[in-house]
Amino acid sequence: MSRRLRIVSKSAVILSLGLLAAMPLGARDVDPLQAPDTQLEPIEWSEIDGWADDDHAAAFATFRISCNPFLARRAAADSRPIHQGLREVCRRAAAAGPLADDKVKAREFFEQNFRPVRIAKLGEKTGLLTGYYEPIVDGSRFPNPEFSAPLYRRPSDILIGGKPAPKAALPNRAAVGRFNAKKEVEPYFDRGAIENGALDGQRLEIAWIKDHWEAMTIQIQGSARVRLEDGTMLRLNYDAHNGHSYTAVGRILIERGLVPREEMSMDRISQWMAKNPDQAKEVRGTNKSFVFFRITGLNVETEPPGAQGVPLTAGRSIAVDRIHVYGTPFFIEAELPINGARTKDSFRRLMVSQDTGSAIIGPARADLYFGAGKDAGAIAGRIRQQGRFVMLLPRELDMVEAGRAMPLPRPKPEIPPDDETSATPKADAKAKGKAKSKAEAKEKAKPEAKQKAAPTKQPEAKSKPKSKQAS
Repeated sequence: MSRRLRIVSKSAVILSLGLLAAMPLGARDVDPLQAPDTQLEPIEWSEIDGWADDDHAAAFATFRISCNPFLARRAAADSRPIHQGLREVCRRAAAAGPLADDKVKAREFFEQNFRPVRIAKLGEKTGLLTGYYEPIVDGSRFPNPEFSAPLYRRPSDILIGGKPAPKAALPNRAAVGRFNAKKEVEPYFDRGAIENGALDGQRLEIAWIKDHWEAMTIQIQGSARVRLEDGTMLRLNYDAHNGHSYTAVGRILIERGLVPREEMSMDRISQWMAKNPDQAKEVRGTNKSFVFFRITGLNVETEPPGAQGVPLTAGRSIAVDRIHVYGTPFFIEAELPINGARTKDSFRRLMVSQDTGSAIIGPARADLYFGAGKDAGAIAGRIRQQGRFVMLLPRELDMVEAGRAMPLPRPKPEIPPDDETSATPKADAKAKGKAKSKAEAKEKAKPEAKQKAAPTKQPEAKSKPKSKQAS
């Protein structure tokens, strides 16, 4: 039986886990997140550091973009309570209008329609923040000495759970495999095998770019724009993966003592890869995960779409774990190296969850989207800090009512005084056994004595009818 959140009423107490089996139906219905190992703490707006100083109009504009799927005629079915609540909030957001120039009204909208709740992994106060961006790189339709690393489209032999993969983009957590020569399902090719030519001859190459580390960077980011020789700009987006777990090569370089921890960034990894081509391939191979792409546009200058299917907004969009509902706003409090590698710049901003990623796992885990190009990449590559997360829950979800529906803990058993518990367990058990034997013997003797004292009775000529057998 999976564990679920136990939500208590608004107080200074942090919410703790409980067993689903012990949760009444009423509590399950109002459990907003239904995620294990998660703690929630309802707070006041005044307790959020930097809330009053943020640009709520900019955040509202991003939120309205996330509302488009909720308001579509064929909106995706999702029974999660937060999804249902966000749909109602989106209807009110549509009625409110853009609010682009009215920060006060935008702030009032969030405060009137949401309830702030601190969220973290059980036993922790902060969560990991990283950054991502959309690379813009040069490339070619054909391989040549300058462009030798391919970006692949999805292979046709990919299986999901032993069956042909659907045409839609594959979910991050999927059992990906392929049939071998014996028609047995086995894990799909890993990064090392693919770089060694496992997919050669299948005409899967979309374009060739400068090197394999650049290709790996694009896979980590999940999208890219490739500028071809004739000036055509290809927009590529994530389509599938090979099913292997993601491993951060930066961590591998730190563990091997190849790059100092305090110097670690995407730029520093790029420098190491360029200076150490003989070791680079093996280090890349430690990350067995591999991503495949699809072409989603030509000569486009707009921001790429996230997993929600809406265009991302630089500085306002985040990628989160799939346990969250796309469109959920999060306020992030952190000190981040925005302006330089060693700076600690205050980051207090309302973000909207519009994307996800295979390495984005946990209730308080976010990838901040910084835009496209080298400047955005430089900032994103420096982000790997802890931050505090405040999730904005639709007011339709009553956290206080959820707490009231939870059962009280079972009462503790009474503990005898010390003088009564001095005897050893074995002695107690032996004494109890003797007392029980004497009692049984005494009870057995009673009917025997009655039977002897009773006068003998002659059997009746007609026997009594037998009782019916239980069916």
